Amino acid sequence: MHRGSLARLDRVTHPATEQVLVLPRDQVPGGCEFNGIRSADQASLGLLMQAVRDGGRYLARPTAETDPGHKQLIPYVVVRQGPLIFLMERSMAGGDPRLHGKASIGVGGHLNPVDQGEDPLMDGLRREWSEELIADFEPGFRLVGLLNDDSNPVGAVHLGVVFTVEAHGHAVSVREQEKLTGRFAAPDEVQALWDQLETWSQLTLAALHPEPMALPAR
Repeated sequence: MHRGSLARLDRVTHPATEQVLVLPRDQVPGGCEFNGIRSADQASLGLLMQAVRDGGRYLARPTAETDPGHKQLIPYVVVRQGPLIFLMERSMAGGDPRLHGKASIGVGGHLNPVDQGEDPLMDGLRREWSEELIADFEPGFRLVGLLNDDSNPVGAVHLGVVFTVEAHGHAVSVREQEKLTGRFAAPDEVQALWDQLETWSQLTLAALHPEPMALPAR
């Protein structure tokens, strides 16, 4: 992020409060009036990054989580091994009981001031990759699109930027093995866990596999 943008950093009284990168909802190029994944190319990603340079700021995370006027930007990457998808399942050892038994196909997280280079999105994506996964190869991130879900309070304050990475036969594992398990699984096996998948993983799976992965009838 350009130095001029740093002047917009919110001051907080508690230094331990996490600061997260946000963009005003009305400054998201193309708007947020969609649900699921909207395909994007490098040109549209460039427009998003310009919007971040012009209007992005850091907010204390507790504030950002209750402010639907801003979108917290979240890089989100799905790891592939040919047709297989890297599936992560939470154990019962995590601190939040609401997450026990949940499953995800995406690795990602908030962008913080440590990512404030010229391209905070990619810097944050690489940081999340190294913090969350053990992989002995340099990932090649392929852009898929923007992910939005305003149907619930959590989704309403986040905007995902979805990528895929091909492992090309390399081993991949999760770092927090006391909280998570991770393995490559066939799409139909992931689909069988539909009710356990986090919402963003459901939307991403449906976008990556639109034919066989059509949303189950309710």
